[in-house]
Amino acid sequence: MSFFKNIFGGDEETPKQQESKMNWELLTDVDQLGEIIFNSNEKPAVIFKHSTRCSVSRMALRQFENEFNLEEEVTPYFLDLLNYREISNEIANRFNVHHESPQIVVIKDGKAVYDASHSDIDAVGLKDKL
Repeated sequence: MSFFKNIFGGDEETPKQQESKMNWELLTDVDQLGEIIFNSNEKPAVIFKHSTRCSVSRMALRQFENEFNLEEEVTPYFLDLLNYREISNEIANRFNVHHESPQIVVIKDGKAVYDASHSDIDAVGLKDKL
């Protein structure tokens, strides 16, 4: 079973699997945060923090993916909170944002310039935050 099948709660016996439509950069190592900070001086990054066991998070992720159209303007990172909680904790520390799930954090010029959680996650309105 693929990683993205897991995030949508499916298994091999479910006939309709939903695959991700986005070209996510997987956030799996705390050292990537340094790269995100550095690269955000040229191109902002958005980190989507997702709990794979939460239906609200799953719904927010699907909506975000369906509405996201900023591929040229922002680099999207996906963080699986259950497997990489230490990275989420470091995001909270480095960028001074309160941990939520689901949550997006926009990094620009090395700093968090916006964060939103739950129903406030809005891919359409994200462009205004860049």
